[in-house]
Amino acid sequence: MSVSYSTDRMLHFGDCDISGTAYYPSYLNLLNGVNEEFWSAIGFPWHEIIWKERWGTPTVHLTCDFSKPSFFGDTLTFELTVTKVGRSSMTLEHTVLCGDEKRWTSKQVLAASQLDEHTSIPWPDAVRAKLVSFLPQQEPAE
Repeated sequence: MSVSYSTDRMLHFGDCDISGTAYYPSYLNLLNGVNEEFWSAIGFPWHEIIWKERWGTPTVHLTCDFSKPSFFGDTLTFELTVTKVGRSSMTLEHTVLCGDEKRWTSKQVLAASQLDEHTSIPWPDAVRAKLVSFLPQQEPAE
């Protein structure tokens, strides 16, 4: 499966505990920033969809598997892959690397949500088309 978006983040002092090891709540804050950048990169910046269009993409499910610790000063590469697009939700898989070494992975489900009524909504057509464009192409049946 091909990566839909990739970006680097350095672990700062405030991202780590007293031993210099990455603190998992900071990981989630970094992951949220990567998601926000992804939406901007595909043409739907959160500051516009939230304030002007009044819809958002809250996380409705999240799992994380931490394989190896990361430390203050490490540069981590976040790879985001769109793996499923439904009527009003999508699944992302994240792989976080330091160099070639996998540090942690995550599977996340985001939902399209109307912010004033706090209800799910179908993806706007342009958003859905862009998200679907990241999915692997299916081989035609013979």
